[in-house]
Amino acid sequence: MAVTQPTTILFADVSGSTKLFELRGDVEARRIVAAVLAALGEVAGRHGGRVIKTIGDSVMCTFPAALNGLLAATDMQKRVAHDPVFVKDNLAIRVGLHHGDTLIEENDVYGDAVNTAARMEQLARREQIVTTASTVAGVNPGVVRSRALGTARVSGKQHPIEIVDVQWQEDLSNVTTVQRAIRLDSLPGQGGAKLTLRYRDRVFELDATSQPFTLGREINSSLVIDAEWVSRNHATIEYKRGWFMISDRSTNGTWVKLADDDELRLHRDETQLRKSGTISLGQAVAANKNDVLYFQCSA
Repeated sequence: MAVTQPTTILFADVSGSTKLFELRGDVEARRIVAAVLAALGEVAGRHGGRVIKTIGDSVMCTFPAALNGLLAATDMQKRVAHDPVFVKDNLAIRVGLHHGDTLIEENDVYGDAVNTAARMEQLARREQIVTTASTVAGVNPGVVRSRALGTARVSGKQHPIEIVDVQWQEDLSNVTTVQRAIRLDSLPGQGGAKLTLRYRDRVFELDATSQPFTLGREINSSLVIDAEWVSRNHATIEYKRGWFMISDRSTNGTWVKLADDDELRLHRDETQLRKSGTISLGQAVAANKNDVLYFQCSA
């Protein structure tokens, strides 16, 4: 029977695994990534949490309260950062979490809180913990320190929500705890930021307040590209941390070329879109000339 109750949802994703698979091969790399996920599961258990599922290089956990999840997130970062094997292979994690009402059914969880937590993980960078301001609101700042990151769009929510960066490093002497969110339009340069995308005969314009722009074969994508090498939910472009960022979530990767720089392949990673260039889903531009996106950034 399904039950709704307040729950903290946490997603943690392994960063650096793409390079690991190139250097170590599939079997050994998969073993190392599995070891990272197992270590994260152990940390979750120590804080009263449980692993719901692993998804590729990511793990999804639940906790009974926000404090449990926040403490687990900080200990997960410390566990990976202090493990000589993981450090040697240049592995790290990014973590996102949110506390809210969750539908619990058998061995899985559903609902808005899950979607919001997944969004927080997408916003997090390597070695970072991102959560909603509401999740840390009732936690003693002496136990968990955080700083405001402004606001972010979450699918299904009408208005942007306030998000924070949870500080987990031991040396916090130079970090000031910020208890109020920064308005999106108060950050330098955000008011006039614009990204123009051109795909065949179509033109799209994004600004700092635009909803995330999704690309893929999924019919509900902002731009549908129906090709066998394109994943259903392939990539997302959005404005965050002062830049337009493209994040890859695909099987085959996303190729990005910035001006005269070499073409870069993203796989389960993200990069800034600067000045102008091209984006190609699933294949390099040379093999995918008919489905190339051209972009232009302006301040």
